[in-house]
Amino acid sequence: QVQVVESGGGLVQAGDSLRLSCAASGRAFANYAMGWFRQAPGKERGFVAAITRGGARTKYADSVKGRFTISRDNAKNTLYLQMNSLKPEDTAVYYCAARMVSPFDDSLFESDGNFPYWGQGTQVTVSS
Repeated sequence: QVQVVESGGGLVQAGDSLRLSCAASGRAFANYAMGWFRQAPGKERGFVAAITRGGARTKYADSVKGRFTISRDNAKNTLYLQMNSLKPEDTAVYYCAARMVSPFDDSLFESDGNFPYWGQGTQVTVSS
């Protein structure tokens, strides 16, 4: 089982950048496909970005494509989300999620139901 802890959230102005981190502990981080999700007040949790276990493939929600970049450093057991050109509508609690996959599984997962392991979330607030 893996434990994940998010950090890096904060209050920024529109147009600013932030980098979120997700530190993983427990089982080998490289055995997990990872994802970022977010939940705004009064809304359901939604997909932001996903990355394969090795980091070769990524996928993004249309709303963040071209502005956000998901990456991972398996040697440091850390997942990242670089967020540029932030907008007020990006305000949400951001969650890191993990799913164990087999050694040769290069799948991407977009549904939160695919991820059994979650962090506690980090708040991102973007002022206009």
